[in-house]
Amino acid sequence: MQDKVVLVTGADGGLGRFVTQAFLDCGATVVGTSREIQQSAFNNERFIAMPGELSTLGGARALTEQLLARCKRLDVLAHTIGGFAGGNSVADTDDATFQQMLDINLNSVFHILRATLPALRLSGRGRIVAIGGRAAVESEPGVGAYSASKAAMVSLIKTIALENKDAGVRANVILPGTMDTAANRKAMPQADFSKWVQPQAVASLITWLAGESGKDVNGAMIPIYGPDA
Repeated sequence: MQDKVVLVTGADGGLGRFVTQAFLDCGATVVGTSREIQQSAFNNERFIAMPGELSTLGGARALTEQLLARCKRLDVLAHTIGGFAGGNSVADTDDATFQQMLDINLNSVFHILRATLPALRLSGRGRIVAIGGRAAVESEPGVGAYSASKAAMVSLIKTIALENKDAGVRANVILPGTMDTAANRKAMPQADFSKWVQPQAVASLITWLAGESGKDVNGAMIPIYGPDA
């Protein structure tokens, strides 16, 4: 991927760090974004830190314009931004929590897709890989807001795949189970971490989908649930 430009959202997050490093290892130029990302996040001359705000379409477009001014093209969007809230039934879920899940898990990807699709179509082999979650297709009690937001995001990506296949764009969603990140270990210290999904495995799948080998995969929901799934 030495001639490719990749945008990784949430590049300094629990999964985003592994995804960014995986693309750098593949030889790509990686633009990593989050609200407060620093150039020092990765020691690589092909890494470009570009702070951005994806909570609005204007913020997503400003980021994309800055990226294109710097790199002249965009070939891959790897969207790793996401959030979780749970513990209450749907009846007991307040409006703020439901809206928060929609903003983080659905609206952010909606904004960045609208901003980047013209450039991805121009690439001729644009790739979109977004991180969903097992709960998008296998909901459980107490996670209604999270599940709904991830399910809506999956539907959006599948529509994008159909609408843009004529331009060589491929769009897919990865559905991981609980990932072995520092944040999850802190939140669930009594869990059996050996049963969790390794971020490196998810990152490897993303780079495969983004490469030439993934050209025949489009509109897919790919589960990666862990060793005991």
